[in-house]
Amino acid sequence: MENIAIQLNNVTVRFRIPHEKIPTLQEYAIRWLKRRSVSFTDFNALNNISFSIIQGETVGIIGANGAGKSTLLKVISRVIRPNRGRVFIRGHTAPLLELGAGFDYEMTGRENVFLNGTVLGFSRKDISERLDRIVEFSGIGNFIDAPIRTYSSGMVARLGFAIATDVQPEVLIIDEVLSVGDAEFQQKSAARILKYHNNGSTILIVSHNAASIKKLCDRAIWLEHGSIKMQGNANDIADQYSEHLSL
Repeated sequence: MENIAIQLNNVTVRFRIPHEKIPTLQEYAIRWLKRRSVSFTDFNALNNISFSIIQGETVGIIGANGAGKSTLLKVISRVIRPNRGRVFIRGHTAPLLELGAGFDYEMTGRENVFLNGTVLGFSRKDISERLDRIVEFSGIGNFIDAPIRTYSSGMVARLGFAIATDVQPEVLIIDEVLSVGDAEFQQKSAARILKYHNNGSTILIVSHNAASIKKLCDRAIWLEHGSIKMQGNANDIADQYSEHLSL
C-alpha cells in the first residue's frame, strides 16, 4: 500500500430515478404527507468498480456519455459517497471537476482569485504573490477587474484552471478540461499537466479525446455502462476505444 495513491474496492454508486417527474421539493413533500406513493427505479452509475493507481502514474478514464466517468471522479474527489465499497486516497487532492463552479459571478476575476485561493487554504499573502502568474496563464488580461458575469464560459474555465493548478498537488483529478479555451490554451494546459506528471503527481484524467489519452497517460480505463470494460496500456486502450467508435 505504500506506493498506492488511489485505490477503489468494489465501489458501487446507485441513484434512484422517479418514474414520473416531480417538479419541486414542495410537490414531493405534499405527495409524502398525503401518502401518495412515488415509485422509483434504481440505476447503478458505477457497478462494482475496483482498481489501483500507483503514485506518479497518469491514468486516463475513457468511455461514452453516461458510462460513469464523471461519477467516478466525484467519488474519488469525495463529492459523493458510494453506496457500497471503499475508496482510498493518499495525499493532497486537487479536483478539477467543474471549473469556475465556485465563482461569485457578481465579483471581479481578481476578487474571485482571492476567494478561491482562500477556499484552497492559501493566505492572502500567498494569493497576492501568485496573482500575476495566474492572470498571465489564464490569458484573461484586463478582464481580471471585470465582473465574472461578463466573461465567456471559456474565460471562466481558463481562470478556474489557472487558479486550481497554480500549485502542484499530489493527486490531480481532471474532468474534460483539456478542451478549455483555444488551441494555444489547450497546449498550455497539457504542458502543465505533463510537467506535474514529470514532477511526480498522480493524475487521473477523463477525456473523450483518445489522442489526449495517448499523449498524456501511462494507463487507461475504459468504462461502459458503469463497469470496467477494459484497462491497460493507454495506447492500446485508446486505439481499441477509437476502433469501437468507428464500428
